[in-house]
Amino acid sequence: MHIGKPTEQFDQKGETMKKNYYCIIMAGGIGSRFWPYSRISKPKQFLDILGTGKTLLQSTFERFNKLFAAENIYVVTSSVYADFVYEQLPKLPSSQVLLEPIRRNTAPCIAYAGFKISEKNPDAVFVVAPSDHLILEEKAFLNEIKNGLAFVEATDSLLTLGLKPNRPETGYGYIQCDKASVRTEYPNLWKVKTFTEKPNSDLAKIFVESGEFYWNSGIFLWSARSINKSLHTFLPEVASLFDIRGIYGTQNEEETIQGIYASCRSISIDFGVMEKAENVFVLTSDFGWSDLGTWGSLYEHSVQDSQSNTVQGENVFLYDTSNSVVNFPNDKIVVLQGLHDFIAVESENILLICQKKDEQKIKNFVNDVKLKLGEDFV
Repeated sequence: MHIGKPTEQFDQKGETMKKNYYCIIMAGGIGSRFWPYSRISKPKQFLDILGTGKTLLQSTFERFNKLFAAENIYVVTSSVYADFVYEQLPKLPSSQVLLEPIRRNTAPCIAYAGFKISEKNPDAVFVVAPSDHLILEEKAFLNEIKNGLAFVEATDSLLTLGLKPNRPETGYGYIQCDKASVRTEYPNLWKVKTFTEKPNSDLAKIFVESGEFYWNSGIFLWSARSINKSLHTFLPEVASLFDIRGIYGTQNEEETIQGIYASCRSISIDFGVMEKAENVFVLTSDFGWSDLGTWGSLYEHSVQDSQSNTVQGENVFLYDTSNSVVNFPNDKIVVLQGLHDFIAVESENILLICQKKDEQKIKNFVNDVKLKLGEDFV
């Protein structure tokens, strides 16, 4: 993988990118809705889910490396996944890989990276993004990131990216815009009215029909000063733990972080800060986004056969089967008959067969397996 030097970083117009622009990639999730292919031992961000020859983490890094200097890109992940990051991003220095000893959701993750980078550069402006998303229209995406960075650099604002919904999806969070708050310099940027996490089907339909709601991408932009101030205001107990000037970058950092995570609460940045702050905006766009959170989302973005099946596996035989996700190892001979709108997946001797419409129940299946058989199977 090529990682350019800072002097080689240019935006779409050929302008040298600003040294204050940083990217934080969150890569600590376990991807349980992609079970059994994605496991706690090796979750989806470290897999070639799309069959491109690159893992989702590698694709995410390469995408942002077109806009940010490599020395300004940080990856935050669980300490148990450190070797995956070092293996897949071999040119990324270990000082830019932040290891969480315990999973504590997105607010502590963002606080750790934010306070660490801001001590080095108080003028830092961040984009914070998950490592496992699909972006089909990369040029449009990077252009919106540039616009968002310019906005948060010039204002004391917290910004998220919202995507125009094309269906009443119940697996995503929604952002309601204040359509009266349009800014002439950013016609697709609005003040946020409300956040709603994963509504039921009826409410999702109302959201889509209203024209005021957008999918929450989970991609955030803000200055170091704005997010640190917001953390101290809305999550003071979290902020005080991570605002440890003089520790970051020293030999005491790892031990200190171990103690911090042991005593830190688990909370998302959405619930802890974004839903409470007044200076929250959403930049709305459409650049072919998917969080690739489920087998169904993978189905939508995969090549389908004449019966609308998406198939992975060299020895799969389908009869009277349609609109299904079929994923089996190449060394298995598989014969399926009479499946319509199903998910049929095998990975490491675990077989999952369920209806596509019930894929949100996969987390429940995983929990049941874990309770009866232990974590080795999840």
